[in-house]
Amino acid sequence: MSCLANRYNHFEEKRKKELFVIELSEIGKRIRKARLSRGLTQQELAERCGVTKSLLSKIENGQTASAVATLSKIAENLQTPLAWFLEENHDEHLVISTHKQRTSKIGSKEMGYLYETLANRSRFSKIEPVLVTVPPDMTVTEPFTHPEEEFIYIVSGSIMLYFDGERHLLEEGDTAYFTGSKPHIFLPHGDHEAKVLCVFIQPSST
Repeated sequence: MSCLANRYNHFEEKRKKELFVIELSEIGKRIRKARLSRGLTQQELAERCGVTKSLLSKIENGQTASAVATLSKIAENLQTPLAWFLEENHDEHLVISTHKQRTSKIGSKEMGYLYETLANRSRFSKIEPVLVTVPPDMTVTEPFTHPEEEFIYIVSGSIMLYFDGERHLLEEGDTAYFTGSKPHIFLPHGDHEAKVLCVFIQPSST
């Protein structure tokens, strides 16, 4: 009997080590992070989920556990996968992306850029660095817009930046910072490709 008990205890200890237990405070922090990224107040989210503001506040502060049904409603209204709230915690203070791990992707046919994402940050990060390659045979000249602000640094080669009806020649080492909501595009200048470090920045909420 003692042998069976020891084997059972050993099995239970092993099972507990394999289980991932997330703290209520961590779930709450993630809910709050997702809510703020959507620009919602606690009252607005609570009404959408059919719960009281008091309950949502306690959940965000880690003071109470939420039923799976409630958590599912919260995830649905925040357009966030339920698994994101429950997955194992990972360190977002340091993200290393080696050159071998990154993959180049062709941009849209209309843009024709080749680009590499340089950081695998949280989906709620306000900054996205990208390395863009501008091929010398690019012929598209139609400007485009996007909601982010943009900082660019010419790593190699040169480009012609068209911004809001004006053009600017930028060469290796030059930089520019501009509002993405204005029509813009950068095109190759000369017979060689150019590499441009682009940093897209979510505008500050007013």
